Amino acid sequence: MNFSIHVREIDAAFIARVFLGVLFFLQGYDKVFRIGVKQVIAAVHGPLSEKGLPKFFSTFGSYFTSYVELICGGLLIIGFVKYYCLYLLGFDLFFAALAFGIVDPIWDMKHIFPRLALLIFLMVIPSQWDVISIDYVWSLIKFIKTTL
Repeated sequence: MNFSIHVREIDAAFIARVFLGVLFFLQGYDKVFRIGVKQVIAAVHGPLSEKGLPKFFSTFGSYFTSYVELICGGLLIIGFVKYYCLYLLGFDLFFAALAFGIVDPIWDMKHIFPRLALLIFLMVIPSQWDVISIDYVWSLIKFIKTTL
């Protein structure tokens, strides 16, 4: 019985991490390869400039969010450097929430809140649950090297 509980925890961690990774990866892929970051800047800069923000804010934000979502989303899928990715994606969500909040103070959270909930879940669960990952295999290799 105890074993089946642990298996469910492992499954939950794996599904949440891969699902969040896929969400961010596909969003970043669209921004970088399908739409293009320059088009994202153009779409974001108009509403932000009306609120008095300089082009640097929308340019930096567009490049940062596009590439962080693409790279960290892909790394989350395979489970490599998970916590670094989660911190960067958390900052990404904060940046997006800030930008959306500046444009429209009463905006819909339907795109950010599910990602934020999954991100927080992954940050607070014990790392022993996330064993189907490159990070876990890497830690096992390091442990074996130090014990030999």
